[in-house]
Amino acid sequence: MKHILVPIDFSENSLNALAYAKELFKNTTSSFYILHVGNLNQSGIVSNSLLSFGTNKELMLKEKFKSNFLKIKESNSNRKHHFWAIQEYGNLIDKIRETVQSKKIDLIVMGTKGASGIKEKIIGSNTGDVITKVPVNLLVVPENATYTELKNISFPTDYNIFYSYSILNTITELLHMNEGFLHIINSSTKKKINVVQQKNKAYLQDYLEEVFENYHCFHRTGNMKVKNAIEDFTTTGKTDMILMAAKNINFIQQILFDNHIQKLSFQTKIPLFVVHE
Repeated sequence: MKHILVPIDFSENSLNALAYAKELFKNTTSSFYILHVGNLNQSGIVSNSLLSFGTNKELMLKEKFKSNFLKIKESNSNRKHHFWAIQEYGNLIDKIRETVQSKKIDLIVMGTKGASGIKEKIIGSNTGDVITKVPVNLLVVPENATYTELKNISFPTDYNIFYSYSILNTITELLHMNEGFLHIINSSTKKKINVVQQKNKAYLQDYLEEVFENYHCFHRTGNMKVKNAIEDFTTTGKTDMILMAAKNINFIQQILFDNHIQKLSFQTKIPLFVVHE
């Protein structure tokens, strides 16, 4: 059983993220927890004091959430999928953390605004906070993304981290879903990688050769910046998903975050899968 958390505000991009996840795990028995987090001022609670519990505004919000959730549930025809509604009030990240713990969540799926290519434009601090503050695998689905089988997955890396079993197991799961091909992309201005990087690369290579003998390839892009290397893969149709290890936070920040304001600046039609240990 896969336990999947989908924070949702019923916008088009959040509903698209749910639709993508349903297709991705169409052959997997899964529980989808649909989480809607409202502001405290909508809950009838202010400063931990209950104010007219069950106000008309609160009841209207509950009915709206119930109605939208029923539409999601009734539109589902996959017997492997089960849906659960969770309505909370307060801080989104805190509520996501609580739900992850109480429901033993394996994966968080979030929708975010997207555009073609990789741009230096902020698209959502909430997604950035989940990447850096919630230690659970995260699938980021841009609003313009449509599900296609994962025939090609790009894995940009600088080889500065050791690839643990949990990281490799997630890669294995994604590749097995669609018999996909993994492209490992390394981009550096240095001519050679150091001893630690060589060991990490060798370990990764040994694993992939044993498990996916003919379904992976290593790419080195020379002096090309890693953002440009990823964009090159996406624009040439060689990527259905981008995979990154959250453990390598410095590398993620180079690619996904603006150096000055530290908010998510990754824009693409390609979904991003961030793997935690």
